[in-house]
Amino acid sequence: MSRIFISAAHKSSGKTTVSIGLCAALKQRGLVVQSFKKGPDYIDPYWLAQATGRDCYNLDFYTMERDEILSLIQSKSKDANMTLIEGNKGLYDGLDLDGSNSNAALATLTQTPVILVLNARGMTRGIAPLILGYQAFDHNVSIKGVILNQLGGSRHESKLRNVIEHYTDVEVVGAIHNDTRFDIDERHLGLVPGYEDPFCQQKISLLASAIKDQVNLDAVIAIADQAPELKIQGTTEKISSDAHSSHDIKLGLVRCPAFGFYYPDDLQALQNAGAELIEIDPFNDKELPEIDALFIGGGFPEAHMQRLEANASMRSSIHTAIENGLPCYAECGGLMYLARSIEWYRDNHLEKYTMVGSLNADVIMEKRPQGRGYVQLQETENNPWPDVSDNMVNNHVINAHEFHYSRFKNVDKNVKFAYRVKRGTGIDGKSDGYIYKNLMANYTHQRNTRNNPWAERFIRFARTCKLKMNKLTNNEL
Repeated sequence: MSRIFISAAHKSSGKTTVSIGLCAALKQRGLVVQSFKKGPDYIDPYWLAQATGRDCYNLDFYTMERDEILSLIQSKSKDANMTLIEGNKGLYDGLDLDGSNSNAALATLTQTPVILVLNARGMTRGIAPLILGYQAFDHNVSIKGVILNQLGGSRHESKLRNVIEHYTDVEVVGAIHNDTRFDIDERHLGLVPGYEDPFCQQKISLLASAIKDQVNLDAVIAIADQAPELKIQGTTEKISSDAHSSHDIKLGLVRCPAFGFYYPDDLQALQNAGAELIEIDPFNDKELPEIDALFIGGGFPEAHMQRLEANASMRSSIHTAIENGLPCYAECGGLMYLARSIEWYRDNHLEKYTMVGSLNADVIMEKRPQGRGYVQLQETENNPWPDVSDNMVNNHVINAHEFHYSRFKNVDKNVKFAYRVKRGTGIDGKSDGYIYKNLMANYTHQRNTRNNPWAERFIRFARTCKLKMNKLTNNEL
C-alpha cells in the first residue's frame, strides 16, 4: 500500500493546496488515490474528495481508537494505488504535551513516510537547522522529502536547494514559486467549501497543473512506495452492528450550499443502521417529502440567510413536522437554522433574518470564535436516544468537536439539555443538545465511532417513534 503523509512545520504553510494538487495530479497520471485528513474537518476533505473522485475520511485520535484508524485506512485504501494523508497544523503539533495525538504520532502509527511542505518565504540558510531539528526531534518519524513553498524566484530556489543538499539528507521533491494558481478563497472557518465554489473543479485542475510543473511526481511516488505493509494490532471490532436488513427509515438529509458538513462514514453508518437517505434542498424544495426523521448538519447558514428566509414554505414545513413529533437531529449550522432568527452585524449594518423557529432562542454571529476545538460531553437523563449498551464505553462520555462564531441569546430558561459540557462551550458553556419534543440540536459535531455510535442510536430512536406513530394511527382507525 503506497502512502505518503503531507505535513508542515506550522499551519498556513500551504499543505492543503499542495495536497489537493498532488491528489489531482496523481489521479491524472491514472492512479487511484485515496485521501485522508487528520483531525476534525469538513472543508479540506471535500476539496480532497473532489480532487481524487473518492470520499476523503478523517483520522482523529481524540474520537477514534488507534486500531480504528488503521482499520479505516486499510479498508478504504484496499482498491487504491496511492494513499495520501494530510496532516493538520504542524508535524509535531497536537493536543497533549507528549505528542501522543500529534501528526507525528499518526505518521508513526501508520508507518507513513512524511513529506514536509515548508513555507520558505524569506529563508535561506536557516532552512537547514529547521529540517535537521525536525528530523532529530523524533527518530520514529520518517521525513523523506520536502516541498519548498512560497519561493521568491529561481535564485531563491537555487540557494535553498544548495543549502538543503549540503547540510541534510532530505530530498527536495518540489519547489513552488509564488503562484496564483494556489489561491483558494477563505472565510472565517478556513477555505470556502468546494460545494459553494462554482469554479471548484477548475481550481483543482489549475492546482494539478501547478504541481506537475513544480513537483517531481516520480520522486513523490518513490517515497510513497517505501511505506511498509500496514499491520493492524489488537481488536478490529465493528463500530456498529451489522447493517440493518432493510432501509426502513426514510431519513431526510438537508444538503445545499448552506449545509454540507457531513462525514461520509457517518452517512454510511446511518445507512447501515437502516436509513434511506433522501436529500432535501432548503433553498428550492417547497416542503419536506414523506420522511421518518430529519438530519440537518453544519455549514454556513449565516452566509445564506436571505435565501433560507425566502423559502418560507420549507421553514413552515420543517416547523410543523417538528411540532408533530418528527425525530430530528441538527448540528451547529442546523441548530442555527432551527432557531427563531440569525443576526449578523457586517458591512456596518445589522442583518437579521427569520429562521424555522423550532428552538426558542435567537442566534447572533460574533467576530471571534465562541466555541472552538475538542469537546467532551456527559450524557444527561434527558437524552432521547436509546443506549446501545454493547458499544458504549467511557461512562457515556462523548468526545467530539465544535467550531462556531455564533452564540445563542434569549434562550428559554426551561430548556432541557441532552449533555453537560465537561470540555468546550456548547450552547451556554455548561450544556449542549437542546431538546424539544423529538428534536435534539447541538453546537457539537459528533463523529460515529466505536465509542460513540450515534448514528445507530438516532435511527433506533427514529424507528421507535415511527412504530409509536403507526400504532397511534391504527388505534384511531
